[in-house]
Amino acid sequence: MEVGIEKKPMQELKPYKKKRFAKMAAIIRKDWQLYSLLILPIIYLVIFKYGPMLGNVIAFRRFVPGGNIYGESWVGFHYFRMFINDPTFWKVFTNTLVLGSLTLIIAFPIPIIFALLLNEVKARKFKRFVQTASYLPHFLSIVIVAGMVLQLTAVNGSINAIVEFFTGERLNFMQQAEWFRTIYITSEIWQGMGWGAILYLAALTTIDESLYEAAKIDGANRWKQTLHITIPGILPTIVVLLILNIGSFLSVGFEKILLLYNPLIYDTSDVISTYLYRVGLESSNFSYATAIGLFESIIGLVLVLSANKISRKLTERSLW
Repeated sequence: MEVGIEKKPMQELKPYKKKRFAKMAAIIRKDWQLYSLLILPIIYLVIFKYGPMLGNVIAFRRFVPGGNIYGESWVGFHYFRMFINDPTFWKVFTNTLVLGSLTLIIAFPIPIIFALLLNEVKARKFKRFVQTASYLPHFLSIVIVAGMVLQLTAVNGSINAIVEFFTGERLNFMQQAEWFRTIYITSEIWQGMGWGAILYLAALTTIDESLYEAAKIDGANRWKQTLHITIPGILPTIVVLLILNIGSFLSVGFEKILLLYNPLIYDTSDVISTYLYRVGLESSNFSYATAIGLFESIIGLVLVLSANKISRKLTERSLW
């Protein structure tokens, strides 16, 4: 005699589905004003995010400018084999990994540390001034930021004036490949430190003050309170932002790098996004550029899924 789980017939499931859809329809009718606010974002996503995904088909087809927007003929993995055998691609891929790693290791923790330090400041006016001054660079245009970086690192710039004072000579920073990564990471920290700290400061306000009072009674100093109360309190925010940053690991700042780099420093500054710009828009090799872009997107997706799974196992916190 076989023992198994009795499956409900489809006729019994249909009323359940109808009730569920009726309940959803009732909720939407009740708060239709709020749900109507989703219309424009959804239209935006469909037109500018999901619609262009159809264009990825030209990574497998030969695209000719002026012809069919989805390519003229099927070539399979021809363009994928091209960039796999292209030494220039692997050079820019390595540069992207290095810059992405440096950004994740150095630039990501800085806003957390900055938020923790600001949280210890008791003078409100000074705290507000530091907050305002620190997140103001985030609102500057990338063009302005790149212009400031180029002016500061120029031969006659302020940084070279300090270098000359100590060493007696000036350096042409933007013509020496070994300096680019330092300059880029420093500018990223300066521009994003204050803005990134806002999320952590908001998370700090949700921590129950009674926990600190109990810790003081137990004799815990400020360092122990930070280690055992503050950091665990903002850990969910840290995990979410870390996963999102890992997802954009290969998408290092295209606009800033494009404005800062030049052929003399391609060895350390040329990344996948700038290489795609030159190959796709300047050389009009759209199919080849699409294949590289699709490869980059797949790696980004794998990184997000992996980071989310690892986070869920280690910290029991994840995006989904």
